Amino acid sequence: MNQYYDNSPAKSSIPDHDVIMRGRKLLDITGVKQVESFDNEEFLLETSMGFLAIKGQNLQMKNLDVEKGIVSIKGKVFELVYIDDQHGEKAKGFFSKLFR
Repeated sequence: MNQYYDNSPAKSSIPDHDVIMRGRKLLDITGVKQVESFDNEEFLLETSMGFLAIKGQNLQMKNLDVEKGIVSIKGKVFELVYIDDQHGEKAKGFFSKLFR
């Protein structure tokens, strides 16, 4: 059981990361370190648990609180994808498409 519970002080400094979706139209995301890029079809966020790509239609940033690391997005959400080091080739492909 100890493998799932870690109360080390280093972990407590990392902000909690949660994604709350309401009706596929509203997203509230916590633990956001930085908004890398966004437009009406795609958001790329750096969170405390890796990069998060959000794809959809008519996406708009509803709220941004940099100090608390909270982002709210509205629009029709099609896809939420985490990009991490375990899928390096996939991430490379995603970033190359993103920055064309």
